[in-house]
Amino acid sequence: MRPNLAQLDAHLSAEDAHAYLIEADSDDANQLYLSGFDASDPFVTTYVADKSETQLLVSGLEYGRAKKESRAGRVFRHADFGFEYGDREARYDMYVSFLSRVADAEASELTVAVPSSFPLGSAEQLRERGVELVVDDDDTIGGMRAVKTDEEIDHVRDAQRANEAAMRTAEGLIAAADVDETGTLVSDGEPLTSEEVRSEIEITLLRHGCSLDETIVACGSGAADPHDRGSGPLSAGEPIIVDIFPKSKATGYHSDMTRTFSKGQPSETIREWYDLTREALEAALDAVEPGATGAEVHGAACEVYETAGEPTLRSDPETETGFIHSTGHGVGLDVHESPSLSPSGGELEAGHVITVEPGLYDPAHGGVRIEDIVVVTEDGYENLTEYPIELVVE
Repeated sequence: MRPNLAQLDAHLSAEDAHAYLIEADSDDANQLYLSGFDASDPFVTTYVADKSETQLLVSGLEYGRAKKESRAGRVFRHADFGFEYGDREARYDMYVSFLSRVADAEASELTVAVPSSFPLGSAEQLRERGVELVVDDDDTIGGMRAVKTDEEIDHVRDAQRANEAAMRTAEGLIAAADVDETGTLVSDGEPLTSEEVRSEIEITLLRHGCSLDETIVACGSGAADPHDRGSGPLSAGEPIIVDIFPKSKATGYHSDMTRTFSKGQPSETIREWYDLTREALEAALDAVEPGATGAEVHGAACEVYETAGEPTLRSDPETETGFIHSTGHGVGLDVHESPSLSPSGGELEAGHVITVEPGLYDPAHGGVRIEDIVVVTEDGYENLTEYPIELVVE
């Protein structure tokens, strides 16, 4: 997949910059997107506007693989500039020599755009050597990444299939558990815990080519905190929020899905919350289309809750219960990226991949959240989620 870099060209032109520079490892989604190279150690990628070409600077250790696997027009190695390890000053001299070579300009003439995450130490050293740096506060590459190609959407779809296999594992463990006299779920004679369910989720994801180490399996009052990972034994009749957001090891793309389960019948409050959250989900989905804003989609979910008398951050910015987060976010190489379904969310475009995840929370009752992942299409949206929405498991 070769990205369309027209927006990056426009940004460099507006800044009158010779090149765009990233120094990071491939955990930085913008680095991975621009370079097409997966490496665990930091390396340097530059895009030169007047050559419309991405070029890399890597260690000798990564040189052969970078030539084969990256999408760079040319790959340089440290040795090409006489760099020897351990000499800090020489490292930045090498960076300047690399920039001068790829941009055909002296250091004192160079203007280079960098992301806001660019290392401060490197920035200071480059400036000391005469390079002018301009910070890309608008995250131009992040904005480019938000609109997915068909290939990228397929990558998310594949990650979502693995996600659903893992969710089936989690639901199966809860459904198969017995309930002891204290209301605790029991499996093979031992309490079924959040930790055990998380482990089985992660094993399933590995078997489907995905990785994840921050799964949420939160029960009861723990489910009242949207980012509580959960701990300890699970209980019958209480909401169990399972939020899975894996990354494909092959492509680097994520998916994201949440379901709320109850082993046996929950309280009347949780049942009401669940039905209301499902209604909020449908209302938000109905609002998704090109030209709609993330704020409008968020507002559609809030309207359902507020009409039912439930607090939201829109109706009460200081509330600690009710609907206390945004309605969703973009998903791709990062599990949280543009666009945002929030009060400040901008206009949606075809190709945006977003979550829609309303929920209600109160420590007195627990929490409920339902989350699907969809892609914005030319005439609405396509739901990439095939997993059923059911509260009670037996």
